[in-house]
Amino acid sequence: MKTAKPAATADNATPATSAHHHEPGHMHGARGESQEAALTLAEEYCRERGEKLTPIRRKVLELLLNSGRATKAYSLLDDMRQIHPGSAPPTVYRALDFLLTAGLVHRIESINAFTVCHDLTQCQHGILVVCQQCGNVTELHQPKLRQALVAQIEDAGYRLASDEIELKGLCSACQIAEAASAGAATPVAAAK
Repeated sequence: MKTAKPAATADNATPATSAHHHEPGHMHGARGESQEAALTLAEEYCRERGEKLTPIRRKVLELLLNSGRATKAYSLLDDMRQIHPGSAPPTVYRALDFLLTAGLVHRIESINAFTVCHDLTQCQHGILVVCQQCGNVTELHQPKLRQALVAQIEDAGYRLASDEIELKGLCSACQIAEAASAGAATPVAAAK
């Protein structure tokens, strides 16, 4: 059962209508500093809950932060084996289970992958938009939109199976790459 995180303070409150895109190593600031700040924040949060961010859990969270996008468990296992050669699947899965329960990561059901929650102090269960091509994830925090969507789902006689709402899409970078490759293919087709 997921325990609610403490309310955000004025310093770390998320605007009601914000979208947050995961960049590699992103946690507000320079890459190295922001990643270390995120890990410190996660450790403090776990300590407040009476839990421990063990070295393995911390390393899995760090790998997800480094990735900056949704990452499959077996990719994390491969990365862990580079650091700890004897790592086995249960090691990574147990760490991911803890991080999920703590609300530090999201499981992206549509692609069976994991991504760091954009705000390690208050997971708001917004709407996750997942790029089906590269795995980038954007969290939309629009409570009124989410409430309206959940109400419509319930009015239709359904109950959500999880707190996560996922939308599939193609991010702007992949759209640009797709357009560029289509543009490069056009002259060849026209030449025939």
